Amino acid sequence: MKIVIASGKGGTGKTTVSLNLALALSDVQLFDCDVEEPNCNLFLGFELEKVEDVVCSVPVINQERCSICWQCSDFCRYNALAALPDRVLFFPSLCHGCGGCTILCPEKAIQESQRSLGVIEKAKGESSPEFYRGLLNIGETMTSAVIKALKKHIDDRKIAILDAPPGTACPVVTSIEGMNYCVLVTESTPFGFYDLRLAVDVVRAIKVPFGVIINRYGLGDSRVEEYCKAEGIPVLLKIPNDRKIAELYSKGIPFVREMPEWNERFLSVFEAIKLQLAGKEEAGI
Repeated sequence: MKIVIASGKGGTGKTTVSLNLALALSDVQLFDCDVEEPNCNLFLGFELEKVEDVVCSVPVINQERCSICWQCSDFCRYNALAALPDRVLFFPSLCHGCGGCTILCPEKAIQESQRSLGVIEKAKGESSPEFYRGLLNIGETMTSAVIKALKKHIDDRKIAILDAPPGTACPVVTSIEGMNYCVLVTESTPFGFYDLRLAVDVVRAIKVPFGVIINRYGLGDSRVEEYCKAEGIPVLLKIPNDRKIAELYSKGIPFVREMPEWNERFLSVFEAIKLQLAGKEEAGI
């Protein structure tokens, strides 16, 4: 089963839920898909090793052979190529590596090279959970390409927990696509409620089953619960606005390690997800 943990905004506790759920389960993989700021390993402390370089094919233009026919710049939907009267300009940060310009060039003036986007790392040796993370190069914009490369390491024989980036942009969509289930983490504050509704719209558009976990429960008001009830969205868990949980977080300690009663609660979340998916399968949804 592949479960992605997402949120409409940062700071709601998405990484906290990902870590504690993964630690409560057995034979599980944990993927940190927040490749711009991966922080799961701050809590796990694993020694990491590189398993893959993530690269993107980019065009190298031979200006002497180029006839300035405009075919490459007209084709590029990301405007990575711009044809001027005397040469073609290339903007590497806009290129998505589709290779179309190389195929189209009638003068064969375009060859391909490789541009580094980031790396995929994993925990050395045997680890529990089996941990992978993506790390985007500083200044790079191709976040989704690194997430796609990271997701290729999912073992379908195991439970996979994916900690998605915050928000509702392309990297989040890339993380959610192809998953069996999405957990949306929120809090009962005005910002949390507003961004939850945006995240719900995204997940519904992708057509992935989902439920909600309310973090810092007791902070704010009841609007999130009322919204979920009105929309028929299951509330899987309520994590209280608890000082001990906050203190453990500040020390980099997942709270299931110090508060064993929460192991059972996160296991119950997993069982609720399985029941929800089984119900949809029976209903043919």
